Amino acid sequence: MFEKLDQIEAKYQELTNALASPEIVSDSGKYQKTAKAHSELMPIVEKYREFKDLRRGIAESKEMLASETDADMKAYAEEELAQLEDRVAKVEEELKVLLIPKDPNDDKNVILEIRAGTGGDEASLFAAELFRMYSRYAESQRWKVEVLSTSESGVGGLKEVIASVIGHGAYSRLKYEGGVHRVQRVPATETQGRVHTSTVTVAVMPEAEDVDIKIDPKDVRIDTFCSSGPGGQSVNTTYSAVRLTHLPTNTVVSCQDEKSQIKNREKAFKVLRARLYEVEREKQQEALSKERRSMVGSGDRSEKIRTYNFPQNRVTDHRIGLTLHQLTEVMDGKLQPFVDALTTHYQAEKLKEEAGALA
Repeated sequence: MFEKLDQIEAKYQELTNALASPEIVSDSGKYQKTAKAHSELMPIVEKYREFKDLRRGIAESKEMLASETDADMKAYAEEELAQLEDRVAKVEEELKVLLIPKDPNDDKNVILEIRAGTGGDEASLFAAELFRMYSRYAESQRWKVEVLSTSESGVGGLKEVIASVIGHGAYSRLKYEGGVHRVQRVPATETQGRVHTSTVTVAVMPEAEDVDIKIDPKDVRIDTFCSSGPGGQSVNTTYSAVRLTHLPTNTVVSCQDEKSQIKNREKAFKVLRARLYEVEREKQQEALSKERRSMVGSGDRSEKIRTYNFPQNRVTDHRIGLTLHQLTEVMDGKLQPFVDALTTHYQAEKLKEEAGALA
């Protein structure tokens, strides 16, 4: 590990020198590429330098203990040594996490798809509440949420909503939200006070850019039609709604939220790129393919990653066994405890895999 860290530190110094060279400074493309590589290595190098400082401090404290005769000074050195050893152990663990190969999609924006599953109208109402939850969380992170497509239910819920979440690191924090979310509560329409169980599926995909996925125009059939549902005078009068069909994969995307056909087409292509990029990722990594299939499943009640129990004010993430009796706060977008716990859990899993590969 330390040999690798020495190599990273040497590369970081090389990049630092390059950022000051006239050749790099005069070429904006090279400068941006170099600055990005430099910033990616910075957290590891800073942590490694802290680790080396701590190791030096430990060596000095041990020397003092070996040569010191004054009882008070010896006690001080022992206390300082204990603190340094505790800190160096923590920093070493943090370094191991930083050395885990980074998901190349972590910094990307997100295409978020939420669909009502089992439970009819109640499922559509909860889908709308989940979308609000993620929107509030995005707001707390200073991200922007742009709705790409919606399909409303007759009771004011959402059968489906597709949105773009725009912000640095959005995918890194939302990628573990994909799966079946189960709600247990007494619906407003329930006259006998019985608790009902409904499900909503959530899919989280990194937003693909043009450089990530190339779409041949000849492979896409574009149909236009009159939009339906709420929307004012343009509804059912202009052909503003757009349906894209990617012929090689038979992937279909529709968008009708905007009054402008051009804007609907742009949004539809954004979703299409994300879906095709996800398919490409699945081809490259079979493990991700299994994860994607398990993420959405069929929407059945048994395929759940998280349960929201309203009568008990309880939220449970079944993957990590974390339960919080703070349902109101979670539904208001306070998701960070789950985000942090899931990130820590999966980082630990990756560390085990790395250790197993080295063994």
